[in-house]
Order: sequence, then C-alpha cells, then structure tokens
Amino acid sequence: MPHPVLHQGERAVQRRAGVTADGWGSAGVGAAVPPVAAEFLGLQRLVVIAAADESGTPWASALTGPPGFVTAPGDRTVVADRLPGPGDPLAGAFDGAPDIGRDIGILAIEPSSRRRMRVNGRARADGGRLVVRTEQVYSNCPKYIQTRTYADTPPASGGTAHVTGELTADQRRWVATADTFFIATRVAGLGADASHRGGNPGFVTVSGARRLTWPDYLGNSMYMTLGNLELEPRCGLLFLDWEHGHTLHLTGRARVDWDPVRAAAVPGAQRLVDFDVERVVQITGGLPQRWSFGKYSRFNPALDERQPCASVST
Repeated sequence: MPHPVLHQGERAVQRRAGVTADGWGSAGVGAAVPPVAAEFLGLQRLVVIAAADESGTPWASALTGPPGFVTAPGDRTVVADRLPGPGDPLAGAFDGAPDIGRDIGILAIEPSSRRRMRVNGRARADGGRLVVRTEQVYSNCPKYIQTRTYADTPPASGGTAHVTGELTADQRRWVATADTFFIATRVAGLGADASHRGGNPGFVTVSGARRLTWPDYLGNSMYMTLGNLELEPRCGLLFLDWEHGHTLHLTGRARVDWDPVRAAAVPGAQRLVDFDVERVVQITGGLPQRWSFGKYSRFNPALDERQPCASVST
C-alpha cells in the first residue's frame, strides 16, 4: 500500500524541478515485497543501511555476507542475519528498539549487473539478526552504477575505528577519487532512506577538511533523497574502499543549491549539493569483502577538465 503520509519535502522539490505528476515518489510506492524482489534480495552479498544512532545522528553503513544472508520470509518482512559490528557508527542502534522498530532505509545493490532496489521501514535487533517491517519497496534504474565483481579473496583483518571531526589528507584523496558513495537521510515521522550516488572519479569535489560538493544528475524525478534533505539537512555518507575493504562514514549537513549558473559549470549537473562534515569514522576492514572494478556507467557525464572537480584543498 502507498506510504500513508504525503511527503511535503518531496512535493516541494518536485514542484521546483518542474515535476507535476501526482502520486510520484513516496506516495506511489507499495509496502509489499514482490516475489522478484525477494529473489533478488536473497542473491545479494552487500546491502547499505541508513539509520540514526541513539543521539539521532544519521549514518550510512554496510552489511555483508554470503548470498542468502538477507531474506524476505514474508511480503512485509525482510531479515538480515547481520548487525552493524563494533566500531560501526550504527552498532547497537537497533538494540532495545520498540516493537515497531526504528526507522531504516536499505539499499540492496548488485554492482555486477547494475541492479538495485530499496526497502524502507522499521527495524529491530533480534539476537544477531536485523528484522525489518517494510513500508516502501521499489526498484531503481541502473544509471551511474559502475560495474564491480565480487572477488573471493581473504578480507582485511581489523575492524579498528578511527574517529575525527574532519577529513584527513588521505581521506580527502579517497573522496576526491571515488566513483561511488551512498547517502543516508531521515525525517522524523517519514522514515529513513538509503540511496546511491555515482559518477566518474572526481565527481565529488573536496574543499578543505570539512566541505564536499557533488552534482545531482538526472534521475527518476522521485526526489526521495532531496525531499528528505528539504525537511532535514542532517545526513550520512558512506564511501567504500572496494579493493582493500575499508569504510569511510561521514555525518553532517547538506544543502541543495538550485543556482542554475553554478550548476551549469559542472557537466551533467541539474543542481549541486554542498555537504559540511561534522564527524568522520574510518574503519579498517569495515568491508570484509573485495570487489574488482569493471567499467564506468555510460550515463556518467564526462568531467570538464577545466573545473576543479577532483581537487583536494589542504
């Protein structure tokens, strides 16, 4: 069934972007897990989750396991037999959750095929499992996803978390050369959402130790991420070191800049998003997997070499 609450943030962004169709976005998304979606979930090795910690701070994190570690045993239930581990900013976030659970957004992504789907709902910990009651289930188009293949090699040991209030020089280089990141948003009363952003390396601009900027490319016009940011600027970002198995979690505040002149200077940008870093958590071995790069999405706009899109200010 559609989400029962009209999302005013989505409607405001849609109107500003010229989308006039009714029932687009959250209002038109069903809550049930179709059989084809349940089958897809059961094949995945990686899902990204979006939630808030005990202080209400939003974070994005990753859960990993062999195919079958995520299942849909009912048409309104998704279960992952993993929880965020020690050092993860969402560790313990679902412990002691009320019966209705806590807001969660899940993005299941299969880099090899560029397929992805999103599940939003309420989650609680049950032993070592994460049990989700679904409220929104839908698929996404394959745009801006770079192909990667799972490599059956030993993962990095560790799990050590390093927490700072700003990006180090190495972390700035990591972000400035990334082709993918994930964003977690949440609005009280409207739920959480995990989404993907991709482009050619350098599509995220790093300005100093506390400011990132990325282009918002043409998508499906649902504006579920921007709709949440319209009402609540706090959000979390997740960058994965696919080759070495480390994770970089950022939390802060984002602002959408609708200035067409500024957007016109960045190829493919419909608008720009500025993000101010408030806290950084880097986890060694936070991604206990290896993924080998395949190729970039044909939808990625070519970066204009005249623009400092991949610059790192120190």
